[in-house]
Amino acid sequence: MRTFDLAPLYRSTVGFDRLFSMLDGFEAAPGYPPYNIERTGENDYRVSVAVAGFGENELSIESKENTLTIKGEKQVKQDNNGEVLYQGIAARAFERQFQLADYVQVKGASLENGLLHVDLVREIPEAKKPRQIAINGNGKPQAVETKAAA
Repeated sequence: MRTFDLAPLYRSTVGFDRLFSMLDGFEAAPGYPPYNIERTGENDYRVSVAVAGFGENELSIESKENTLTIKGEKQVKQDNNGEVLYQGIAARAFERQFQLADYVQVKGASLENGLLHVDLVREIPEAKKPRQIAINGNGKPQAVETKAAA
């Protein structure tokens, strides 16, 4: 397994601390539960997490700042029907975090066929979108009017 020394990059960059911290964390990324990240539209995304065996009441989804956290905690169930000889279905608690880009919001979530789907949308505010600036040919600067947000 290769390891990368990011120290030279720290010396020559400013403001990329969060990026480097994320790169350092890839090595220790947990593998349970497995997940997919899909792009479903130009500004729409879907995170699908395999949560077989978990019910809706055993899962929680939290969006705080730029972090989406999905937690699962299996409730202990007393089953008197028999003893388990082999347990291959994981029923352990988990917590999976996803770093979201700026202006990405959670649109909704659904649980179907053992997959938890979390739909995300990126909504960039009008003030942050690029705009065209008219060029005035007479050499005098022209004030650009902006629309006030309602």
